[in-house]
Amino acid sequence: MSYFDCYLAPVPKENRFAYEELARISERVALECGAIRVVECWLDECGPDVTTYHAREARLESKQYGSFAQVAGALKGETVVMSFVEWPDKQTRDIGMEKLVSDPRMQFECQPPAFDGKRLIAAGFIPML
Repeated sequence: MSYFDCYLAPVPKENRFAYEELARISERVALECGAIRVVECWLDECGPDVTTYHAREARLESKQYGSFAQVAGALKGETVVMSFVEWPDKQTRDIGMEKLVSDPRMQFECQPPAFDGKRLIAAGFIPML
């Protein structure tokens, strides 16, 4: 059964291209380490109103709902990146993730940070459907 690593991170808007480069490198390494796919998403700040995700009878006012920016702790000048890595199963994920984080290409200390890794929200998920 597939396994997913999901991430939510606040990223300074001015660092979009730096983040995209980091994401491209990470995707390449993750796929080499056994991942099936990697998806990176930049928040669409002009996207649908949150109320459109609820049935008319259950809708509240927009301000009554939380937002990805709030959950991620985005500050002024930041937006949110939501991403996930799909693995064939948890065992492949565990082996692959160990390889991924120790790969020399994933050591970004010599580059200015695209985002604050301490603020990254991450977890593993088992699909239900």
